[in-house]
Amino acid sequence: MPLGDGRLSHDLDSSDRPPQDACGVFGVWVPADQASRAEVSKLTYYGLYALQHRGQESAGIAVSDGSRIVVFKDMGLVAQVFDESVLNTLRGHIAVGHCRYSTTGSPTWENAQPTFRSSDAGGLALTHNGNLINTPELAARLAPGVLTATTDTEVLTALLATHGEGPLAAAREILPATRGAYSLVFMDEETLYAARDPEGVRPLVLGALEDRGWVVASETAGLDIVGARFVREIEPGEMVAIDGAGVRSERFAEARPKGCLFEYVYLARPDTSIAGRSVQATRVEVGRRLAREHPVEADMVIPTPESGTPAAIGYAEASGIPYGQGLVKNSYVGRTFIQPSQTIRQLGIRLKLNPLREAIEGKRLIVVDDSIVRGNTQRAIVGMLRDAGAAEVHVRISSPPVSWPCFYGIDFATRAELIAGNLSVEGIRDSIGADSLGFISLDELISASQIAKDNLCRACFDGVYPIPVDEAARGKHLLEVT
Repeated sequence: MPLGDGRLSHDLDSSDRPPQDACGVFGVWVPADQASRAEVSKLTYYGLYALQHRGQESAGIAVSDGSRIVVFKDMGLVAQVFDESVLNTLRGHIAVGHCRYSTTGSPTWENAQPTFRSSDAGGLALTHNGNLINTPELAARLAPGVLTATTDTEVLTALLATHGEGPLAAAREILPATRGAYSLVFMDEETLYAARDPEGVRPLVLGALEDRGWVVASETAGLDIVGARFVREIEPGEMVAIDGAGVRSERFAEARPKGCLFEYVYLARPDTSIAGRSVQATRVEVGRRLAREHPVEADMVIPTPESGTPAAIGYAEASGIPYGQGLVKNSYVGRTFIQPSQTIRQLGIRLKLNPLREAIEGKRLIVVDDSIVRGNTQRAIVGMLRDAGAAEVHVRISSPPVSWPCFYGIDFATRAELIAGNLSVEGIRDSIGADSLGFISLDELISASQIAKDNLCRACFDGVYPIPVDEAARGKHLLEVT
């Protein structure tokens, strides 16, 4: 059994798992003569550390010294999987790294990334953020017995590695036939590659290091931590190759931008920028708009730490109601594999949150959070605040009701498990025990993002899927034999 890590995780209630992104991807290329000084494995480690919020099940790094690729991966957080001694064995001038949350395939070592394939043309190590929606169709191109794991990433790696003419020629043929969300960072012994699906559902950015080095990462926060200068986003439908000749770009498909709106709501770090827009600024603006759409008389605005903090700041600013801290989050309690007794389970969320009784007793509170999935967390928070003496508890949510599952790389619950997929807003309010409940409207959320509505994927909010998904291609375990 794996050990608990003692670090803070996103979830406040294990029975009310928040939306989980598929993965974080990172890649770095430096000139071979800079390899010993640049220490690409350590740059990748820090890049993954900055992207840890995007996946907490497993982590891995692959490094090439120009003649061979070495891969190290394991289950657990980045800081659990790697230490100085491991990183010192991963020597080279090209690296790709990955932190995973599974959306296709079980959370097992075999399904951890980077995936690796060796062929007559050489080795290929690949990392993937997103979720393919025609995996069975792609898998049918492979000979029986070729797959050694049960992920869409394994299928893609096998197709690219067995092409015979190298990764670039393989990608030109395979990627136009690949549907779904994919931000890819992969490499052979000499070249770092990056590609993004034509809809650009998941983010992917390019950065420059000093001394002619280059970095690719899921978020700009991954560039910042290694001192890379943001250059630009990898465009939807674009593939880049980076080697001693520099950065080369080509298109394998026409761009049809449909960036994920939920990145702005929850997934991305607040210190990341997407399409030139600060995520923090967007979330604060969402809070302002939420206050105008759903005003209420109250004494204090408090966030659900930390996901609700930016929107709560905006709500307080627009409403004129003081912002305050009403809940304290224990930063040293995280994922635990110790099964609680019924008595301890009843304490529930108090392991990670505790109310400041002196601050909230007798007060009318507005509690701002980013989303509601099943409602268990909000129900527990409302009950906790009432127990601590709150006179009223008004809940405000900085996203519209999440009513539909995602097939593009977020492990949302099925529609049957989503509280907004089964209840009206009033029904949800009654379920969580709040005095009032307000969600920001979809139009206001889109406006705050400053991205055109037609260039955003909003499927989890409105059920309009920009890339149609066949029923047979749905499901996390579609490649696994039961």
